[in-house]
Amino acid sequence: MYNKLVNKEAKLAVIGLGYVGLPIALEFAKHIDVVGFDINQKRVDMMRNNIDPSSELVAEDFENKNIHFTADLEDLKDVKFFIVAVPTPIDESKEPDIRPLIGASTTVGKVLKKGDYVVYESTVYPGCTEDDCIPVLEEVSGLKWKEDFNVGYSPERINPGDKVHTLATIVKVSSGDTPESAENIAKTYELVVDAGVHRAPSIKVAEAAKIIENTQRDVNIALINELSIIFGRMDINTFDVLEAAGTKWNFLNFRPGLVGGHCIGVDPYYLTHKAKQLGYHAKIINSGRYVNDSMGFYVGKQTVKKILAKGKSIIDSRILVMGATFKEDVSDIRNSRVIDVVKEIESYSCVVEIVDPHADPIDYEKEYGHALVEKPTGKYDAVVVAVNHKEYVDMTEADFKDLLTDIGHLVDLKGIYKNKFTNLDYWSL
Repeated sequence: MYNKLVNKEAKLAVIGLGYVGLPIALEFAKHIDVVGFDINQKRVDMMRNNIDPSSELVAEDFENKNIHFTADLEDLKDVKFFIVAVPTPIDESKEPDIRPLIGASTTVGKVLKKGDYVVYESTVYPGCTEDDCIPVLEEVSGLKWKEDFNVGYSPERINPGDKVHTLATIVKVSSGDTPESAENIAKTYELVVDAGVHRAPSIKVAEAAKIIENTQRDVNIALINELSIIFGRMDINTFDVLEAAGTKWNFLNFRPGLVGGHCIGVDPYYLTHKAKQLGYHAKIINSGRYVNDSMGFYVGKQTVKKILAKGKSIIDSRILVMGATFKEDVSDIRNSRVIDVVKEIESYSCVVEIVDPHADPIDYEKEYGHALVEKPTGKYDAVVVAVNHKEYVDMTEADFKDLLTDIGHLVDLKGIYKNKFTNLDYWSL
């Protein structure tokens, strides 16, 4: 299979062209023939015009690439190597929603042929590829796994907004269902991953490796968030504590904050779901999720308390929230926990306005039912800097004084202004 791809006797297709799929497709298109498939025709049209719908890539990234963007199933019929890179979200009950994965497997199954490879990159619980996806491929295609086609798993490690840790510079984990397929898959990824490929011994090991990457981060951040609540009651600044503790060589450098996005805030629920199926209640992981999911409400309450402490009526107070995306300097609003802060403050009948230089106002209102304002309007009794966008990092004390009333308070979730301002009422996690 590897030789067929390199010699351009076979095509590779990427199914799902979002934050993960599009960069992978374009990177492979430097070396082999690629079909980029997405069910959203509007997104396909944008990519055909060298526009990234996710606003991560620039026009030059599309140039001189051997790739055909399509939403037409017919264009997949001569493909031999499929990479599935669709989202794996959670539903309202915080249970895994693998419908996009099943839908993509159905799509691939319709064009699957003898000798083809299918590699999944979507984050899943261990066993999902073999127990949930492969049966769909077999049923739709009428083919037999391992006899007629091969399957692998190679978890994505794309970090939105990160221009240093990219597909080429991060070690790739890969796996296959047989020794031969595993090696073909690994060699194929070595075409685009300069950092090298780690060959996992099985598909389940590769799935488990991915799911614990973000679960580990989630649990560690939860500990720091809990410490910040404790230190807040002691009137100790958490960032001062972390700076002091960080002088030890083996101290882990995690910071408090809102934990959202489509990875850290989601992946642990896939693992706890599988654990529950196996009859085990994951105590530490679930506790960490509870702490992190509660942080937005905690920040909202603290903000309201700061206003009340100044003797201001909370009902007619105005609050500005700066930042709406799930992390700094990206346009991605998926699973952003900033909305938790907003809803908690609004529950006290305050007026809350949100600004964000990166988020799309139409998408945000559609997703969260709350409008973004283009720019601040007047004075506010509190300003909450929720996301440390580059546009906010260099703001001065005078900038915030222009935004705040005489009793106004600055709430700095990331601690980016710590020890910088002397004449502002200031609070951070």
